Amino acid sequence: MNTIEDLVNRWIWQEDFWLPPGVTWKDIAEGTEGGSRHPAPRDLIICLPLALSFIALRIGFERAVAQPLSRLLGVRDRVRVGVTPIPPLEAFYQRKKGQSCQSEIAVLEKRCGLTQRQIQTWIHHRRNQDRPSNTRKFCEASWRFVFYLIVFCGSLVSLVNTPWFWDQKECWRGYPKQAVAEAQYWYYVTELSFYLSLLLCVSGDTKRTDFKEQIVHHVATIFLIAFSYCGNFVRVGTLVMLVHDSSDFLLESAKMFNYAGWRKTCDTLFVVFAAVFLITRLLVFPCRVLYTTAVDCLDVFPPFPGYYFFNVLLLVLQALHIFWAWLILRMVYKFAFLGKVERDERSDDESEVEEVDGREEEHKREKNQGALNSKLASLANNCVLNNLTNQRGRMKSRKTKAR
Repeated sequence: MNTIEDLVNRWIWQEDFWLPPGVTWKDIAEGTEGGSRHPAPRDLIICLPLALSFIALRIGFERAVAQPLSRLLGVRDRVRVGVTPIPPLEAFYQRKKGQSCQSEIAVLEKRCGLTQRQIQTWIHHRRNQDRPSNTRKFCEASWRFVFYLIVFCGSLVSLVNTPWFWDQKECWRGYPKQAVAEAQYWYYVTELSFYLSLLLCVSGDTKRTDFKEQIVHHVATIFLIAFSYCGNFVRVGTLVMLVHDSSDFLLESAKMFNYAGWRKTCDTLFVVFAAVFLITRLLVFPCRVLYTTAVDCLDVFPPFPGYYFFNVLLLVLQALHIFWAWLILRMVYKFAFLGKVERDERSDDESEVEEVDGREEEHKREKNQGALNSKLASLANNCVLNNLTNQRGRMKSRKTKAR
């Protein structure tokens, strides 16, 4: 076992890259008085089974808690306009997911005998059927809200009495021989496991316009947590996670009330969230955390490859903070001049969704939509018959040639 660990340390966790000059893994392991453990890469192996446990816990939470809570708060799912099944259009939609060009529409017109407007209407309604319901989005937001709230409260209680919470230079006092308290270890393991679970579930969650940015954020966060723990940057790492958790639960709570239709509560929470986010992500994070990781630490050790790697990842997070701050300021502008927050700027574009919020509006459109569906159904049948006729004709021509 020790031989395998030595090989891993030699090829993956190379001391010359990850640690300051003259510091070894043994230096981190030795002399950590005042704590019950010292950081080691093998401590993070538990995060993968915990991530899978988080996924299972999330499924149970959404079914047993979030869904009943959504009904209690009055979350209503919008009525989707149904579409008539048309095999060629369905095959095209599954292949292109509704993204089409003019030439492809022209081919579909000939195959199905439909007009361009009818095809676009069918694709439009078919896409709406795949959009997540308000209940589903409420369940996702409530799960993240519960996690962020519990983790933030617990981490704040455990860190508020530490010296580096008030003076960030204390993050480097005694480095690298700094003990890791059990609370800090489980804070790391919990956060890393949770972000691993988010990354594993990202393809099935509600996709937003910042989907790619979310992937970058999750990957950067996972690398930051893992590296900061193995390099014993635990003190500054706890501050990074605390700053992020301080506003995340406010955002998720605002989403929950938005899906429930509690506009005033949503707007109030959004204003609080925007203030906390802008202060913590654009002021506290760069001026306190980034400054101590880029400047204060140089009083303890010279720059080394891991130093640049760590700070580059922090700068990636800061770039994402600026991007999301721009989206938030757009929403603040709408709130100030329109009087309400219309929707989450990161949500899938609901301006194109023709949905009816209730049965009364649906009944008003029943006659027109029923006529369109009947026409589409007859055209679909004609399309299927034409395809069968063409296939029979080709079979007869082949038999004639064979004779």
